[in-house]
Amino acid sequence: MTRPLDICFICGAGLGSSLACQMEAEEVLAAAGIRANLGHEAISGIPGVRADIIVSAENFKPTIEKYELDPDIAFVFLKNIVDKTEIAAKLLPVVQEKEAQA
Repeated sequence: MTRPLDICFICGAGLGSSLACQMEAEEVLAAAGIRANLGHEAISGIPGVRADIIVSAENFKPTIEKYELDPDIAFVFLKNIVDKTEIAAKLLPVVQEKEAQA
């Protein structure tokens, strides 16, 4: 059995939109039968984030790309962070790819 993936949700303060996105993604992952460790963090904390996948809003992409992060981390950027359809369309393929690599 492989370990569950670590997925971190990033927003400006790490308390509002990242938590909302995490909660929506939790439902998407559960519906797909995927077990993962989920957490959320402020963008200022991203250098210390250890995760397999980082999920954030597209408006944070330029800032996140300025950090030198672990090249093994996959990124998912969303237009609407609470849209389960978009979350499923963008996150599930990345999760499946990461699980296939494990």
